[in-house]
Amino acid sequence: MRYVVIVAGGAGTRLWPLSRKGTPKQLLPLIGDRSLLRMAFDRVVEVVGPERILVCTGASFADRVAAELPELPADNILGEPVGRDSLNAMAWPTAVLAARDPDATVAIVTADHVIEPEDTFRATLIEAFEVAEAEPALVTFGVVPTHPHTGYGYLWQGEALAGSATVRRVREFREKPDRQTAEQYLASGEYWWNSGMFVWRAEHFLSALATLLPDAHRIVTRLAAAPQELADLFGHLPKVSVDYAVMEPVSHGRTELAMVAVELPVQWHDIGGFASLAGQLAQDPDGNAVAGAAVLLDGADNLVVNRGADGHLVAAVGLTGHVVVHTDEITLVCPMADAERIKELVADVTDTAGDHYA
Repeated sequence: MRYVVIVAGGAGTRLWPLSRKGTPKQLLPLIGDRSLLRMAFDRVVEVVGPERILVCTGASFADRVAAELPELPADNILGEPVGRDSLNAMAWPTAVLAARDPDATVAIVTADHVIEPEDTFRATLIEAFEVAEAEPALVTFGVVPTHPHTGYGYLWQGEALAGSATVRRVREFREKPDRQTAEQYLASGEYWWNSGMFVWRAEHFLSALATLLPDAHRIVTRLAAAPQELADLFGHLPKVSVDYAVMEPVSHGRTELAMVAVELPVQWHDIGGFASLAGQLAQDPDGNAVAGAAVLLDGADNLVVNRGADGHLVAAVGLTGHVVVHTDEITLVCPMADAERIKELVADVTDTAGDHYA
């Protein structure tokens, strides 16, 4: 059977103060009236049905996830007691599904992407399921790049699989490049953006995990059999990304599996920070993206989000290239060029004003 795991953990600190400790970005309606989690669910539910969708999230968010997705069976919400990076957010649900269904094929998607058109994504997801079921391979999605983006990782395409131009072996995972390198990648036509989404037969992924990280394999398979031990065991898992722990070694031939990518020809955006959020909101002729009550005079290329109490107005004069975010408790102002430093700011705020504002 086919299943989908939506990875919906993380604090979304780069979107603070919209995203905060108790209300992470995946549960917020940042674009339109649906939360990012709801958007991810709606993209896949037609492919597998709600009973075969799992959500892996922080344990403290489990009730919020259940309220956001009432169609989801209660035991399909897996709450991590602590964050242990992307490997374990994918390995633990895969082990759970393998215990439920030894023939499970699992798609891993995340709850912080905007993907259009959704029909194209669904068709590509079905194609990836078919590849994973037919081949001894771990499958990822290669997003066709539209510009030399320096904030994404890349996949170096290898030979076509079974004569298909849309399915290729992955020669190598490449880290986020500088501008010149990204331009070279785009010009070569040999690179796709690394989407961070995957499809695999559960038994294939777990066999690779047993080879590459046997201790992690032992813990997640134990948790699948004995969920009551979650609090005791989960924190002992290695804190490591799935790319570093599994995908890169598989692409280098360290297991018997192949690493392949299916071309994903969509508009794909990872809503990781304010720059990417601004790109998804309507902009005025001066490049200002505004959500909520705001008035800008002689301003350009700003992002202004007003989530304060009704009747509150944000007004600015002569502002260019800035982020202004107002909520009931916090107002953030920073140059867009420094938006990636918001994690540092949150740490300073916590030290100075306490956890309440985190």
